[in-house]
Parts: sequence; structure tokens; C-alpha cells
Amino acid sequence: MSTSAPASYADCVTSLRISLSFLESSVATLGAGVQDFPRLSSVLKTVRHYELIPQPTLAAAESSLRDEIGPFVALLLDRADKHLERQARRIETLKARAELNAGRLSHYSGADSDRAPHGAAKMKGSRNNAGGSGSGKGKPLGGGAALRANMVRQRKEALKYSVERLELEVLQKERELRMRLEQA
Repeated sequence: MSTSAPASYADCVTSLRISLSFLESSVATLGAGVQDFPRLSSVLKTVRHYELIPQPTLAAAESSLRDEIGPFVALLLDRADKHLERQARRIETLKARAELNAGRLSHYSGADSDRAPHGAAKMKGSRNNAGGSGSGKGKPLGGGAALRANMVRQRKEALKYSVERLELEVLQKERELRMRLEQA
């Protein structure tokens, strides 16, 4: 037994030395891996600053900002509303004009189709006769009288158009007035 004990002690010592050499190589590897950590930690260190503001100070600043910006926001909203109202009135005016023009087109196209045979006969008559037949009685007019009759007819059409346009404008103004009274 005495000879086996020193052999087992020798094996233990050898095993311990091998373990120590592994441990030393591990420490050396770790040392090489972490030797730059102090410098990296100072480089990568983030500094956070927190300033604590009391609630009354924060509320006062918020109120001040609201008082300062509030009137401008209200003014801009008011301008936007007025612009939208103007655009709505403009749209209504354009719709009314479109309706009036559509009515005129249908009126004139219907009148032109009714008058087409008569108008064609008048055109032929005005080409054949120097004066044409502008009085409607079938009596030929002289050159100057035909020109005056044509001018009077054109003036009459222009006045009809002006009257229709003015009636449309009156209707539009009435609509706008009704809208304003409803809003007030």
C-alpha cells in the first residue's frame, strides 16, 4: 500500500499541474481579450443627463406656448374657413352658369332646328337679293336697311343675353344672402 500511495500522489500532482497550465493559458487568453476594455468603456461610455422640471413650471410653459400660438392658429383656421366658403360660392356660381349655358344651348339648338328651313331660305334670299328679307313681312330691304336690321337683331340678342346673365346674378346673390342668413 505504501508504494501505491506515492504513485497516486504523483498522478494527482501531474493532473494538478496540467490543470494549472490550462488555467494559466485561459487566464492569458482572457487577459489578451480584455486588455482593451478600459479604453473601450471610456470611449463607448454614454452620458445621460436628466433635468427634472417641476410640474408648475412645465404647466406654465405649456400655457404660455398655448397663449402665444393659439391666436395664430385660430386666425389660420378662420382664413381657411373663409377660403372654403369662397370656393363653395364660386362652385355654386359656376354650377349656375353651367345650368344657364346648358339652358341657352338647348333653347338655341331647339330654336335653330325650328328655324333651320326658314333660316336657309333667308340665307338664299339674301344671296339672291341685294337687300335680303330682314323685316319678316317678306318685303325685300335695301342694302343699308338690311344692315341696320341685322345690327338691331344682333343688339336684341346681346340684350337678351345680358338680361339672362343679370337674372342669373340676381339669383346667385339671393342664394348667397340666404346662405349667409342661415349661417348667422
